[in-house]
Amino acid sequence: MSNTSLARSAVDDAPDVGELTPPDRTLMGPGPSDVHPRVLRAMSTPLVGHLDPSFVEIMDEVQALLRYTFRTDNRWTIPVSGTGSASMEAAVGNLVEPGDTMLVPTNGYFGGRMRSMAERAGGDVVEVDAPWGEPLDPVDVERAFDEHQPDVFGFVHAETSTGVRQPDVPALTDIAHAHDAYVIADCVTSLGGVEMRVDEWDVDAAYSGPQKCLSCPPGASPLTLNDRAMDKVLSREEPARSWYLDLSLLEGYWGDERAYHHTAPITNVYALREALRLVAEEGIEERWARHRAVAGDLKAGLRDLGLEMNAAEEFWLPSLNAVRVPDGVDDGAVIEYLLEEYDIEIASGLGDLEGDVWRIGCMGRSARPKNVEYVLAALEDALAAEGF
Repeated sequence: MSNTSLARSAVDDAPDVGELTPPDRTLMGPGPSDVHPRVLRAMSTPLVGHLDPSFVEIMDEVQALLRYTFRTDNRWTIPVSGTGSASMEAAVGNLVEPGDTMLVPTNGYFGGRMRSMAERAGGDVVEVDAPWGEPLDPVDVERAFDEHQPDVFGFVHAETSTGVRQPDVPALTDIAHAHDAYVIADCVTSLGGVEMRVDEWDVDAAYSGPQKCLSCPPGASPLTLNDRAMDKVLSREEPARSWYLDLSLLEGYWGDERAYHHTAPITNVYALREALRLVAEEGIEERWARHRAVAGDLKAGLRDLGLEMNAAEEFWLPSLNAVRVPDGVDDGAVIEYLLEEYDIEIASGLGDLEGDVWRIGCMGRSARPKNVEYVLAALEDALAAEGF
């Protein structure tokens, strides 16, 4: 058969694709986490238009629920259409103008992503150093501010790559505001599962993803900015480089006007609304406590298996447990064994920790005792298969 005939066959013959039957996994990796049945049901409800009066009411409800979860009264609190990286780029790309200096951390994978986004926005990037697996030291942050006088400071509250939580956030925001800088907090792996208080801790902008502690499919990602930050966005000398993520345009849709900007991911907004309803029903402080308790049981069980945590106790991150891979054990073989034999998903390390740690999530609906018992039993079996 000639190449022309093959090409014609590929065009003319309809692909024979069967019914969708994804495997039923227990999601204990760095995200996504297990999704509550109520959220899945919300996604199956009828669509309405993105400017329909009923959807405008839903938008208002989602914003109110997001404010509760972020612990903020910020008017500018919205779900960005896209994954967590979209809300991240919306924060960085709008607050960093060409010629601005942004201070970013070096203690994890996502500080590097902040750097990349700030550079694409036209900013000059400087760094505050800390080893992978440790939080930022306020003394080092103060020194970096004195040296570089940055306009914007970004930090990762819950570093997904290392399992480290940044303690004493107000110590960092106090330093930044004493130098008249804006603070952006990465809350992708903490919002809804680890204590985060945007207003009380004086954070100017914070972003997250829905698929981690909120246990919601990705697609509509939380973002909040205070009036000070939004004033900077609205007074820029030139527009943000991304039209789609330009908050001065998005505020027309999510603000009082409700003017058309783009077609919102309606089903994802439904899902986020239901996931946030579950947060409100449980209570945010009770939810933080559940994550600490259940992840504490996971951590104790891992130690009983002879495994070591990557993060020290004082900055352990309950929602993402980075576990050291023992000498002589193939990290990838264990991950594959759990997936094939138990339908459990965990993940390997990123960046500097690739091959050195497993990342075991304990987030949202996945943060349940039965999940912890299941993953510990399966992990014991997988380690035995490796001769550990």
